[in-house]
Amino acid sequence: MTSPASLSPARGGPVSPPAPSSASWPVVGSGVVALAVAMGIGRFAFTPLMPLMLRDGTLTAATGAEWAAANYAGYFLGALTASRFSRNPRRGLLLSLLGVAVTTLAMAGAGGAPDLVGAGLRALAGVFSAWCLVCASGWCLAELARRRVPQRGAWIFTGVGLGIALAGALAWLGGRFPADRLWVALGALAASGTVLVLVLSRGQGAPPAGPVARGATASARAPRPGTLALVLCYGAFGFGYIVPATFLPAMARALTPDPLVFGLAWPLFGLAAALSVAAVAGLLPGLSRLRLWALAQGIMALGTALPLLVPTLWAVAASAILVGGTFMVATMAGLQLAREARPDDPTPLLSRMTAAFAAGQILGPLLVRVLGGGGPALDLTGALATLVLVLTALWLWRAGSRTIPPSPAPGPIPPGSPAAPTGGSC
Repeated sequence: MTSPASLSPARGGPVSPPAPSSASWPVVGSGVVALAVAMGIGRFAFTPLMPLMLRDGTLTAATGAEWAAANYAGYFLGALTASRFSRNPRRGLLLSLLGVAVTTLAMAGAGGAPDLVGAGLRALAGVFSAWCLVCASGWCLAELARRRVPQRGAWIFTGVGLGIALAGALAWLGGRFPADRLWVALGALAASGTVLVLVLSRGQGAPPAGPVARGATASARAPRPGTLALVLCYGAFGFGYIVPATFLPAMARALTPDPLVFGLAWPLFGLAAALSVAAVAGLLPGLSRLRLWALAQGIMALGTALPLLVPTLWAVAASAILVGGTFMVATMAGLQLAREARPDDPTPLLSRMTAAFAAGQILGPLLVRVLGGGGPALDLTGALATLVLVLTALWLWRAGSRTIPPSPAPGPIPPGSPAAPTGGSC
């Protein structure tokens, strides 16, 4: 006879007891690997490989800018459509990872194909990356909350920096080889990561919409900034960081032709991203996420301005560390604020914020192109991005001073913790 506690929430029975916290590490591992593949490879591998494709003669600077814009447009479309996986975010996660692996492998032949082929592949990679970010952040954080270890949710965001560092290191170490071989290697890594996430996430239950989720709603009643303001600040963040995130290796290549030198910019960027998230993860319960986001954007503004003011290799390296060390902290804080603002169903807000971020990313490279490309256009766009980052950082800091932190409540899940349970949306 089936006990009442074993009935699944989908059948209307009582919610099963949460799994022991020791069983949460496969969930964390799934999130880390998924974000490393989707973001480090699907979104950002083109950044360190573009200078090598330019060197090989398989890509022109104008075509590279168009492919980058296509990826941002795909990311925007993916953000708008990610909510379709709200009923089964794990399925969306696996589908998006498979798409990243296929499109990455196909990029090996894009250099000799018509430009539209490469643009289409980059656009599809952007769609899959956005699906993965929304689904991974939603499913993993909610599943960890169900297991009563929400504080471990911040660790999944280290995956982005690890993926960027891995792709950058591969481009650096393999800089003497043709870029198409590196695309094949990255595609194989993406396929292996997809299989690993499939294995790690197998059998993980869907977060219940029972007492745990209701507790999250009660814990998020503290005053928060308006959701429109969150969306606008997140869009400004996307515009502010995209110039260094897209053009840092190209800036370094303009200062030295040696790929063993200019290729170091991107691994530094990714390593800084991973280490900064790991460092902040242990401090989050005692920090205002609005203030954390504000500090991240302020430091990012300095990193964006530095290579414009001092066009030297050390300035490019410092920019990689400053921007890389803050962009995932800002991402993590923004997505967690979205889940707190709409604990009952965060999917629409997560999608709007991600879409605004993508729109900001599209605007950056397009503005560079409209201004004629080259150094002067990069300088002007970078200066504007710095100003936008500073202004939004000041607003976020002031909003953080007006936000009343949630009151402590008994129970194993601290209110306002980094991954407070929010139901099963992605």
